[in-house]
Amino acid sequence: MTILITGGAGYIGSHCCVTFLEAGHDIVVLDNLGTSNVESLNRIAEIAQQKISFEQIDIRDKPAVADALKRYRCSAVVHFAGLKIVGESISDPLSYYDNNVVGTHRLLAAMQETGVRKLIFSSSANVYGPPETQPVTEAHPTGPISPYGKTKAIIEQMLTDLAVSDESWRIAILRYFNPVGAHKSGLIGEDPQDVPTNLMPYIAQVAAGRRDCLSVFGDDYDTPDGTGVRDYIHVVDLVEGHLKAYETLAQRDSADNCLTVNLGTGTGYSVLDMIKAFQRASNKPIPYTIAPRRDGDVASCYADTSQASKVIGWTAKRDLEAMCHDTWNWVCKNPNGYED
Repeated sequence: MTILITGGAGYIGSHCCVTFLEAGHDIVVLDNLGTSNVESLNRIAEIAQQKISFEQIDIRDKPAVADALKRYRCSAVVHFAGLKIVGESISDPLSYYDNNVVGTHRLLAAMQETGVRKLIFSSSANVYGPPETQPVTEAHPTGPISPYGKTKAIIEQMLTDLAVSDESWRIAILRYFNPVGAHKSGLIGEDPQDVPTNLMPYIAQVAAGRRDCLSVFGDDYDTPDGTGVRDYIHVVDLVEGHLKAYETLAQRDSADNCLTVNLGTGTGYSVLDMIKAFQRASNKPIPYTIAPRRDGDVASCYADTSQASKVIGWTAKRDLEAMCHDTWNWVCKNPNGYED
């Protein structure tokens, strides 16, 4: 049986492909290449030393998705495909509801039609909104403030309702905190198409000389150094969490067929912590300036990861040094991303 990985040519999806292949699973990648690069599939094949099956399909194309599920005799889906930039979701919410919510609905309909009932879903800590308590547990109230976060919350509700309606479904909802890093080979990594919207790739581009300076948005938060604190997790740890979730789903009983866990480290690092760590890893200066706070940013957000340890037997292993080292290795080997 084969596992369908939607968005498998993207940043997290490509690392997931490697992890599942190395664990001995057969996979097929489904991606519309809207925000990813097909070269990543060649790199996955190089790392795993095997050919990658690929279908260039949009998840909103239900007949094409259903056909792929049948042709490859798929037994499960790992679902990454979707748009993920918070600011873009505010300026273009309809695209986010269309790609993320409508797309997932059509994927689920295709799965239901073809009898595929096992799903691992890529969700986000954005579903929580501003944290009321720290660390953030899965029981924390949801209250997303961006259209992106709202699409993830809507999909989570859709999945929960589906699991209640039909006990044959096995669903894992994985709430990511802040994925960073790259595969140790330096062959695959994060390749922003435009100006990076996340901290780590922006820092990396400053270190590489592609950008002059980093803007630090706010230095007057109630944190140890005044800058925002977040829970950063190595992307390989993250996708190993998906593998653990997949293995766990096969053991779930019918009364408990939908699980939700945070994937983070449980440790918060400030913006200045990240700058200092990347300077050590790259031996390059990271010039920065202090800019005004951004609307919607919170002082601190980090995960309670005890549920992931208890439910799927997973904990993050890689530290901040490894996150920075592997990012820098990727950037040095691919200064222009997959376009090199």
